[in-house]
Amino acid sequence: MVVLAASIVTKSGKAVISRQFREMQRSRIEGLLASFPKLTSTGHQHTTVETEHVRYVYQPLDDLFIVLITNRQSNILQDIESLHLFARVVTDICRSTDERDILSKSFELLCAFDEIISEGYQENVNLAQVKSIIEMESHEERIQEIIARNKEQEAKEELKRRAKQFEMQKKEAAKRGQGFMQGNFSANNYMGGQHSPSIDPTIQTSVESSTMSFGRSSTPPVTSKAKGMQLSRKPKTADLFEAIKTEVEPVRAVPSASSAPTNSTGFAKHQESVHIDIEERVSLAANKDGGLEQMDIKGVLTLRVVDNASARVRISIRATEDSAIQFKVSHIYIDTHPNVDKVAFKNENVVQMRDLARPFPTNQNLGVVKWKYTTRDETAVPLSVTCWPSPAGDGTCDVNVEYELEADHLELRDVVISVPLPAQPIANVNHVDGSYYVDHERHVLEWRLPVVSSANKSGLLECNIPGDNADSFFPVMVSFVSDKLICDVDVLQVQNLDTNTPALFSKEVLLVADDYIIG
Repeated sequence: MVVLAASIVTKSGKAVISRQFREMQRSRIEGLLASFPKLTSTGHQHTTVETEHVRYVYQPLDDLFIVLITNRQSNILQDIESLHLFARVVTDICRSTDERDILSKSFELLCAFDEIISEGYQENVNLAQVKSIIEMESHEERIQEIIARNKEQEAKEELKRRAKQFEMQKKEAAKRGQGFMQGNFSANNYMGGQHSPSIDPTIQTSVESSTMSFGRSSTPPVTSKAKGMQLSRKPKTADLFEAIKTEVEPVRAVPSASSAPTNSTGFAKHQESVHIDIEERVSLAANKDGGLEQMDIKGVLTLRVVDNASARVRISIRATEDSAIQFKVSHIYIDTHPNVDKVAFKNENVVQMRDLARPFPTNQNLGVVKWKYTTRDETAVPLSVTCWPSPAGDGTCDVNVEYELEADHLELRDVVISVPLPAQPIANVNHVDGSYYVDHERHVLEWRLPVVSSANKSGLLECNIPGDNADSFFPVMVSFVSDKLICDVDVLQVQNLDTNTPALFSKEVLLVADDYIIG
């Protein structure tokens, strides 16, 4: 099959947009498209028409046509399949199929065309994959955004809690008839709570400097020694927040990718001289009814040794079949680093250098074991998600989204289920387990669940969304993280070969949903 060009044309043969996949002159394409309307028969339903040199495969698109120009030897069935995918991409990217909207989205459409056809040949992609490629969405970036929002919310809550505690301490001090002049004081009190006739100059200077440290713009002059010193007034709320701002503000900082390793709360974890990272990334493609099309799991065990004294080690690995997940060993492909003893790993499930006299490299992240698991067995799916849009007859759809935790041993965190909003970024939510957020920029409804475990293994979101095309609510995207893996890979022990004793080691385990797509 060779596709020469993909175009959207008017009924008069004028090209709105066109993408050539083989080298052709512009005049040649314009001439082929101009002659296309003359070859179509009015009143007859056809999808193809041929000339002496080329074949047109076309489909009406309201007042326009989407046309593929191919050679006459191409496979007509593949041509029609590609045409349908082109039409789905156009209707998905453009809110309406008029000429103005097509032109406004021309850049996105041409990029999508390039993902479907490469050098004239069809790529093995579907609509969900094309959208994912065009969006260029980074899962790691979304995780960092979620962590940043959580830390910001925690900082606000801490700010409110400290302000409340600050106010209570101030009231208690007032009841005792004392000034609130210690480390938690409010600067708009008088010394000692009353006008003191005699104030020690050293105390007065201390109070003035403390006031300046809180960002006061000015301090009123003392009019008389009998009247004492009175500080400038600010609103009570401003005093409280200003007093503890320097303590809370550092908590709001978002950890960068190059910072020290952190746990789920964002604080740095302690690492031993031998540190091991075990990470799995799961990709899943399911149809609109929730049926599994394919699931891929890629894992890697990374070793980092800090000092030479701990570099000669042997690591005992658990990498056996887990019957609870119904894995098939023949479908799990495990491989080791070239310098790792493959025979020892195969027979004893240990990771060690082929030459035991050689140490592992220090201060390097070394991927020593990798594994891959591919299946179409629906019982292996960790989290199943189904979306049921039903047209309500008034231009909206009643959408029900359900999740079910299939792997009871997992505890998924930061679960986000994203449903497209095809017409407007509006959703009337009637019931939700957890919380939700309408992203107006991305036109999606995010269903957020902090934790999904055996305690809340199922949940439901019921809402009404503008739009009467049930297909436009797909694909549904899912993201989550966990500290437990699907494949039962773990580190049991690390042995120091120099001392022949067990060595201290630290370990981090992470499961990440990479491309988890339904529909």
